[in-house]
Amino acid sequence: MTDSVDADDDYLTEYLLQRDDVLQNENNELSQQEADILLQAVKEAVEEVDRYRTIEGKALKEDFLKRVELIGNLSQQVEPFEQQRVPLIKEKLMQRLSDLQLENVDNNRLEQELIYYLEKLDITEERIRLKQHIKYFLESIEGNEAQGKKLGFIVQEMGREINTLGSKSNDAQMQKLVVMMKDELEKMKEQLCNVL
Repeated sequence: MTDSVDADDDYLTEYLLQRDDVLQNENNELSQQEADILLQAVKEAVEEVDRYRTIEGKALKEDFLKRVELIGNLSQQVEPFEQQRVPLIKEKLMQRLSDLQLENVDNNRLEQELIYYLEKLDITEERIRLKQHIKYFLESIEGNEAQGKKLGFIVQEMGREINTLGSKSNDAQMQKLVVMMKDELEKMKEQLCNVL
């Protein structure tokens, strides 16, 4: 037919559907049978969405647990470097001071400044807080109520501790571990966007 009037199929279909007299339904109400069919279809669709969300939620939970465990393991791997790092830094500082051959040095004051500097590099507090945040994350993920925002806040706190570890580390091996922790944390943040 479109060939005889030299018109585009899409245009002709659109034109016909726009006409008031083409689509008419004198009965705008659903019969009880139609309503029951529609309600059943909606109910099945909702149940299917719930089933899918449950499956997806379990997969996300497993992924979170794996990543949090990895962050905890990486944090523990930092400890040996921490134990050897501070004495090495102290030794280097003392060597540099002796190379300067300064006279009239107040050794008590020098020792105080050295202790202050080394305390600034200590990461024990950050490691303990990170461990606590990991524990809280694991407790929270087991809860039954919606946890998306709460988990997001905990991950944010974990990130703060990991960043501080990185800024204080002054050691290439520790920095590698910190980067690996940050990588896992970023993956968690991305997945949490699906939970919120």
